[in-house]
Amino acid sequence: MNVFYNANGIGDTLIMNIKDVELDLRDFEKTGDVVRIFNSETNETVGYNVFHVSSYGEIKDNGAVELTDDVKTLIQEAFMKNGVQENVELENRPKFVVGYVEAKEKHPNADKLSICRVNVGSEILQIVCGAPNVEADQKVVVALIGAVMPSGLVIKQAALRGVESTGMICSAKELALPNAPEEKGILVLDDTYEIGSEFTSEVK
Repeated sequence: MNVFYNANGIGDTLIMNIKDVELDLRDFEKTGDVVRIFNSETNETVGYNVFHVSSYGEIKDNGAVELTDDVKTLIQEAFMKNGVQENVELENRPKFVVGYVEAKEKHPNADKLSICRVNVGSEILQIVCGAPNVEADQKVVVALIGAVMPSGLVIKQAALRGVESTGMICSAKELALPNAPEEKGILVLDDTYEIGSEFTSEVK
């Protein structure tokens, strides 16, 4: 789940995005300050908007909101006071993890793209990467599906030139790390990083 808040941009509304769905399949139902967004064909909940959210607690983040215990309590309070019965899994799993490139092969339809098999600890992902310096046997930073980049880009499942890609191998610049090089290329980590662990910008 991705949670966003921007009082200046969209007003006092907390946006909770659980799953992407095509715009023409989106439907809405309002219960007090809470709007449930759901797939009109399957009735599956894909998100919520909570209006007047500051009346239920304080949101300190601007943009992507970290699901801290305080934020979870705020959401639960808003749901309870507005009679929303659905139990939403307020997951707090890391979205940026250390991956290990097990294999790399040339993309069949694009000279500058590579197809990488990346171990992120819990699973092996296929990721299409355009970085010139990506190679097998590297430890890298992987933005998983649902991750929100510093630029605001949300990582989604995609097909690049006909090949499915699940996640993104990141550069230092894309991660907004200090002193990131301007030239193109992914961030290659040293061996002290553990595969599958959460990656943060803090110095190890």
